[in-house]
Amino acid sequence: MTAPRNGSPLHDSLVDELGRAIVDGVHAPGSRMLTVEIAERRGVSRSAAREAVRVLESFGLVWVRRKSGVEVRPRADWNVYAPEVIAWRLDGPGRDEQLRELSQLRSAIEPLAARLAAGGATAAQKVDLVSLVVEMAQEDHEADRERYLAADVRFHRLLLEASGNAMLAALGETVEAVLRGRTEHDLMPHVADQNAVQWHRDVAFAVASGDADAAAAAMRDIVSEADQAMQRAAR
Repeated sequence: MTAPRNGSPLHDSLVDELGRAIVDGVHAPGSRMLTVEIAERRGVSRSAAREAVRVLESFGLVWVRRKSGVEVRPRADWNVYAPEVIAWRLDGPGRDEQLRELSQLRSAIEPLAARLAAGGATAAQKVDLVSLVVEMAQEDHEADRERYLAADVRFHRLLLEASGNAMLAALGETVEAVLRGRTEHDLMPHVADQNAVQWHRDVAFAVASGDADAAAAAMRDIVSEADQAMQRAAR
């Protein structure tokens, strides 16, 4: 789970600055810093620095050691599902690795979610999935804009929820971070791939008709196309 931000632009900026530095390797695992030094170097109060460190600690990026300051943790300890960590990795030198890992995760969970949804989605969820693909089709000429992204995010989160598996549904925030990261880092084409739009439609109608095999197959196509497109854009 992601720790809540406190809503202060200064606080969030400090979390972003420190988090990016750790993820990018500026602060190596095992290195230490004092909260008072963080506050002084960045011109913030000690309480603001402490709050920022607590958020980073919740992401598994640091330990707070009594009498010895803040210690950067090894990457194996990071909460790699936190949307902030995903965003920082996408925006840094680890982008290629993060893209590969995200694509592998999606290829494992989303076809399974589509298959389960075909057998257990509620009538309301089926209607909503079909409505969302209609929204996506209406906005596919501006696929790198917020309206298309919003419909796409709701579609994938709803599909995970419709699986009836609480653990899959809990990954909705992670999948959303992937989709948002693709748009925010200019890895999404302005005009959507029409095959991808059709495959979203295929998933929705397969779920609505209870065709588990077709739903899973179309979702595999979606994930594969997204992976290939992001890799091309990243290069």
